[in-house]
Amino acid sequence: MRFDVITIFPDIFRGVFEFGIVSRAARAGLIEIHVHDLRDYTHDRHRQVDDRPFGGGAGMVMKPEPLFRAVEAVTAVAPAAKTVLLSPQGRLFNQRVAEEFAHSASVVLICGRYEGVDERVAEQLVSDEVSIGDYVLSGGEIPAMVVIDAVTRLVPGALGCGESAARESFSAGLLDHPQYTRPPEYRGMKAPDVLLGGNHAEIERWRRRKAIEKTLRTRPDLIDGRELSVDERLEVEQVLKEIGNKTDYEVSHE
Repeated sequence: MRFDVITIFPDIFRGVFEFGIVSRAARAGLIEIHVHDLRDYTHDRHRQVDDRPFGGGAGMVMKPEPLFRAVEAVTAVAPAAKTVLLSPQGRLFNQRVAEEFAHSASVVLICGRYEGVDERVAEQLVSDEVSIGDYVLSGGEIPAMVVIDAVTRLVPGALGCGESAARESFSAGLLDHPQYTRPPEYRGMKAPDVLLGGNHAEIERWRRRKAIEKTLRTRPDLIDGRELSVDERLEVEQVLKEIGNKTDYEVSHE
């Protein structure tokens, strides 16, 4: 899989992807990451990438010409690329969107800056617009790093264990279950006996129950957005009885 990042600050990415899973995936040839300096696609001596907004107002807006040239140059090499604008106005980037992107052979990430980009870029040049959260950052560079990391984990072979991606938080619409490792007891705190007993069916039941419990406590919106089967609804109701009034979630019986 190929990632192309278009930015006015290419040095921000220096060293970021030289560690961990992304680095191993790149060394194994599973992914390629190419960072492009937007200023290389300007034609004036000042290498200008921004200008004042029409109609007045504070700040500057990224000009369309260099962005069009940059994307067209990149997609000439990767014609099937999905072009993504990173901005606060985009749809929320989450695990489902990461899975969508992972099915693409190539993704171009445009890092917005200033007050945003000329709307003609969003309307005519990009195929998707995403945001990593309901807050404002200085630019799209950090979101680009987030997207690349999240998507790379879903590329076949990137993780040492393919099952890991399927079990992580959000992959099944729930947060991940609690994890424990050696020693079995530390400072009087014991790992749950069920995890030490070797009964894999019991372990799976415990993990699912704990995943539901954790999700109801901290992210009930995740369950609220899911279609629950009869068994799942009963399990949620049971967990709610156990944790009492520690969540505002209510089970719908519609």
